[in-house]
Amino acid sequence: MKACILMGSPRKTGNTAALLEPFREELEHRGTETETVWLYDREIRPCVACRSCQRDWTIFGCPQRDDGQALFDLVLGSELVVLATPIYAWYCTPPMKALLDRLVYGMNKYYGEAKGPALWAGKAMALLMTCGYPAEKGCDLFEEGMRRYCRHSRLRYLGAHVERHLGYGTVFMDGEKEDRARLFAWEVMKRI
Repeated sequence: MKACILMGSPRKTGNTAALLEPFREELEHRGTETETVWLYDREIRPCVACRSCQRDWTIFGCPQRDDGQALFDLVLGSELVVLATPIYAWYCTPPMKALLDRLVYGMNKYYGEAKGPALWAGKAMALLMTCGYPAEKGCDLFEEGMRRYCRHSRLRYLGAHVERHLGYGTVFMDGEKEDRARLFAWEVMKRI
């Protein structure tokens, strides 16, 4: 199996990266090939609602010349898509939001003259998040948004794992968080 991990953090040694590491290791330990894409390293322009992507139901079809096509291909070639992101102001980071907007149109051919297919129907999605609030107050809006996104796109939503950071004067990662991240990876694998 192949998993595409879309990393929304701008910090390569930050909290989300620390949480992702044991999760990714556990997926690989269980036989999953993973590829992590740091979205802040990519050029991802926002969707401009031109609907060009709706003309051909077999391709991405976005006319913007950035990294959108390569990311579309990576997602389409994966069985599992993992969104790893810190939560800023109750939602994912800007490059992830831009990519999610582009993918919902490029993958779902629902918005043209006639309703077409969801090119990624049946793929699985899981969320790995960090935030400063308790999960039920910090990540609930993004998680609900992604549940709806998955339902709309005919993706299988496998769940979310959240860890809280208690402040800049504290150490984020510890053995308990590492164990929970590994357990979440195992749970994701069981659901696929």
